[in-house]
Amino acid sequence: MVKRVGRFVVATLVVITISTPIFSAVILPIGILYYAVQRFYVATSRQLKRLESVSRSPIYSHFGESIQGAQTIRAYSVQDRFIGESEARVDFNQVCYFPSIIANRWLAVRLEMVGNLIILFAALFAVMGRETMNPGLVGLSVSYALQITQTLNWLVRMTSDVETNIVAVERIKEYGETKQEAPWELQNSTLPRDWPEQGRVEFQDFQVRYREGLDLVLKGISFTVEGGEKVGIVGRTGAGKSSLTLALFRIIESAGGKIIIDGQDISQLGLHALRSRLTIIPQDPVLFSGTMRINLDPFNVHSDEDIWTALEHAHLKAFVKGLTAGINHEVTEGGENLSVGQRQLICLARALLRKTKVLILDEATAAVDLETDDLIQRTIRTEFKDCTVLTIAHRLNTIMDSDKVIVLDKGQITEYAAPGELLQNKSSAFYSMAKDAGLV
Repeated sequence: MVKRVGRFVVATLVVITISTPIFSAVILPIGILYYAVQRFYVATSRQLKRLESVSRSPIYSHFGESIQGAQTIRAYSVQDRFIGESEARVDFNQVCYFPSIIANRWLAVRLEMVGNLIILFAALFAVMGRETMNPGLVGLSVSYALQITQTLNWLVRMTSDVETNIVAVERIKEYGETKQEAPWELQNSTLPRDWPEQGRVEFQDFQVRYREGLDLVLKGISFTVEGGEKVGIVGRTGAGKSSLTLALFRIIESAGGKIIIDGQDISQLGLHALRSRLTIIPQDPVLFSGTMRINLDPFNVHSDEDIWTALEHAHLKAFVKGLTAGINHEVTEGGENLSVGQRQLICLARALLRKTKVLILDEATAAVDLETDDLIQRTIRTEFKDCTVLTIAHRLNTIMDSDKVIVLDKGQITEYAAPGELLQNKSSAFYSMAKDAGLV
């Protein structure tokens, strides 16, 4: 389209020049003026488009969050606040969009001027040479000149839109150049097929931060969990408990030190090899659109009997049997047709199916009642009795029978011993937390 319009402009100028040869003297000055206007507009319009694009994203994200949290918003009767926030973001977007319209009008006035100059000189030179020129050629020249204003507007607007809209490609390119995760798989990997065999986890002066330039969230922690040990991890909010589990899966990379599992430095492994050999039951249960069976066994490697056994151990068998489709029951996006506690139990059943040598519980029972919590803990003790279990404790009573307890504070280990030993020391931080929880 741009090429076609450009050819029409060139053809118009050629017709005018042939009709009135003297017109060629003003083509260069008018072309320079036209190019200067276009360059100035495009540079400004491109920056304004960037501002508008950046201010548009929060509108969509806030709208999506409001839709997902509509029930909570209504429950707390804060609809007006969220409506106000949405309107404020739209208003800010319009503040960024309005200058684009003004710049567009500015361009239109200048292009009209350039087009009118072409008409002026075409008509002026035709009148000056009326005695020697063919009247038909004069009419052709002027009629073509009268059409060029709209054509020039289209030409500049199209070329400007191409450069302006390329901002979206720039943003994609920026995301594409964002630092990626480590390789999913490593060629010539010598990792044993049944690794880890024992589940021995060792942290050696391990440090981690969430992004370059930020403070360390784990500041050189060192401890060893022997294979099959059950270790509870406790600490106040912000102590670094969840950061420790993220580091085990290399969701955040090490800033120093090592994590060694059964003699393998996990930083030297492919992410698939590492994450497929560990199991986590997260604090926020994650489910996908699809059947219950797909959520439990996404790679279809287990039989129906295994799935029913896992559901029984997760105390979900009676519930799933009561569903019309059983394990083929459709789960909506995010598991919204199930309660939070049921979603958590499905995550437990998924972990029971995988049953790797290392299990991480990230406050996995925070969303269930105390009775269900006791059932889950009993299942974990029996089904994972030979596995290494790292439990981030939401309720201290869930880790009282652990082999050891790690107490974190500000990214450092302050205490690491058996729960009974720590409770005997009334000056210990763990004793203080247990006292606050009413356990001593």
